[in-house]
Amino acid sequence: MKIIVHFNNDRHVVPCGKGEKTIDWLINETLSRATTRDEISRGLNEDENDCLQARIHKSHGILFKHDKIKDVLDDNQMIYLGTKADSSKENMNSENGDDSKNKDYVSPKKFLVLDGNSLTTSDLLKCGEGVFKIQLSDLSRKNVKKSRDFLDNVISENKVVYGVNTGFGKFARVVIPNDKLKELQVNLIRSHAACVGEALTLERSRSLLALRINVLAKGFSGISLDNLEKMIAIFNSGCVSYVPEKGTVGASGDLGPLAHLALGMLGEGKMWGPKTGWTNASMVLSVHGLKPLSLGPKEGLALINGTQLIGAIGNEALERAKSICRQADIIAALSLEVLKGSTKAYNEEIHKVRPHRGQIHVAGIIRSLLHSEVYPSEIAESHRFCDRVQDAYTLRCCPQVHGIVHDTISFVHSIISIELNSATDNPMVFADLGETMSGGNFHGEYPAKAMDYLAIGIHELANMSERRLERLINPAYSELPAFLSKEGGLNSGFMIAQCTAAALVSENKVLTHPSSVDSLSTSAGTEDHVSMGGFAARKAVTVVEHVEYVLAIELLAACQGIEFLRPLKTTKPLEAVYRLVRSEVANFNYDRFMAPDIETVRKMLREGKVWKVAQPYMEHYENYKNNNKSNKDFVPPESPTGYSCPPSPESQFSAKNLQEQQPPVKKTKTT
Repeated sequence: MKIIVHFNNDRHVVPCGKGEKTIDWLINETLSRATTRDEISRGLNEDENDCLQARIHKSHGILFKHDKIKDVLDDNQMIYLGTKADSSKENMNSENGDDSKNKDYVSPKKFLVLDGNSLTTSDLLKCGEGVFKIQLSDLSRKNVKKSRDFLDNVISENKVVYGVNTGFGKFARVVIPNDKLKELQVNLIRSHAACVGEALTLERSRSLLALRINVLAKGFSGISLDNLEKMIAIFNSGCVSYVPEKGTVGASGDLGPLAHLALGMLGEGKMWGPKTGWTNASMVLSVHGLKPLSLGPKEGLALINGTQLIGAIGNEALERAKSICRQADIIAALSLEVLKGSTKAYNEEIHKVRPHRGQIHVAGIIRSLLHSEVYPSEIAESHRFCDRVQDAYTLRCCPQVHGIVHDTISFVHSIISIELNSATDNPMVFADLGETMSGGNFHGEYPAKAMDYLAIGIHELANMSERRLERLINPAYSELPAFLSKEGGLNSGFMIAQCTAAALVSENKVLTHPSSVDSLSTSAGTEDHVSMGGFAARKAVTVVEHVEYVLAIELLAACQGIEFLRPLKTTKPLEAVYRLVRSEVANFNYDRFMAPDIETVRKMLREGKVWKVAQPYMEHYENYKNNNKSNKDFVPPESPTGYSCPPSPESQFSAKNLQEQQPPVKKTKTT
């Protein structure tokens, strides 16, 4: 019998006779077959020789050294060798790289056609989530082939082109002989794979790979069609390279992270695969029936020159920001209702005279949720004649503050949409012009600035939310029980939940300091201005995550506040939001472990459920309003708050009618 032993990125076929020898013999025989001592030392120190473990491929079961080969292995079975330290690191990296490592990977059925010009922000996020497999358009195939053919002709004519037959950066003037051009490209990948930190999640790594494929599909990079097809096959198999998140300065592109992405596809370093988990890249490729990339001239540079890490992570931040931003308007409306705020500040006439698009939009959204002829509110009617003149800014100024966040997101979307479909290589291959040109499209200043703007903008939602939360739990502002607790003292209610929100808002104030205002010269002064866009994108995601948590806590508090206003009801759309929350989280009449409930509601917001449940009501409101605009006799319904005139006796919310709707009070005898 024979056993295939994977060690140090090589496979050794070891004849084992009838299998009478031990696993320990098999390990030593494999080491003796390693071609040089150097080969062994790359993965193993001499003093670690005795610490080698043999594991069964796929199941990762440990083989005991004194067992006979025939008792534990079958003919032609594959095993791999590694140290115990390697195994523990593997587990650690698996956890760092993906928090859903134990989930079964489901191969997607849908295909997304990439052409380098039409990838949307939402589709890229879905690529990361595993919704799509991808394929090239026919035009992209043609352009990629044309670009590669032109580059091959340039090389055959012995022309000197940067990055093709020269060194890189400071070594740009060093001409490389033709017999070293392939080695040049592989060395580039190995040397540039020097990042640190936790690995990107599987979702982010998939997005990164999909985005790089899309950029290469434009046909200005000089990548061969064969290698691009191999990259697509790797993506479609669900496999991803191990990419540490820290180490890019965002010019000349995201060199380090993209080098790690490419390294795995060369069969070096580590990869994750649905059938293997995290292990050696060459094993992952082999098990999934994939071929490693074989780099020709310029192809290494084509794989790593670009802003795709900023783009992939920044795109996630953008899409999540869109979702939480529109749900923040709904949560603000619910808090305003619980705090018995005035709807007068949302009157359409106020916002027409300061016509910022986002401000008008938010005012309209909140109007559609609060008391109206379409959706009356018993809570709003109950405080029609209160003596409050106007509300605090976090209730009154939502259109002005939330509005600029909407406008910021729209601006960032325009930048990122262009960036996802841009050629960011250097040099660029213009086959139709018969020329290669060096430029600076790799510089990440555009997406870096956009990410800083996004973080600054979206943070303001948490700033507002945390202050509304303070008003909800503070009886001096809300006239509700302190910390929304029925038995204050015995129960602490939302006391520490508000502390959590305050802590996250405070962290955001540091994280929103713009990364892109900094620059450090790199590559011996050749790259003397950089964008720092990688950090801008990473911290933008963190800021968005904090905003999600803060708004989740506010939503929980607002729903708890409604409990104290019963039997009065709010509007139909806000009651629907309340029911949604209560379908997954019970009320907080008594203290309980609160963290899981915050996570539940935050997940609800991540999935856009609050928006989905309220959207039909908002659309109905808009349709009603638009239909009645054509009616000359139509008079807009008056707001129950902000007016001094009493309701007409016929109103369903007159004091008389409200009293009639209350259940009769039982009289009790006194002694």
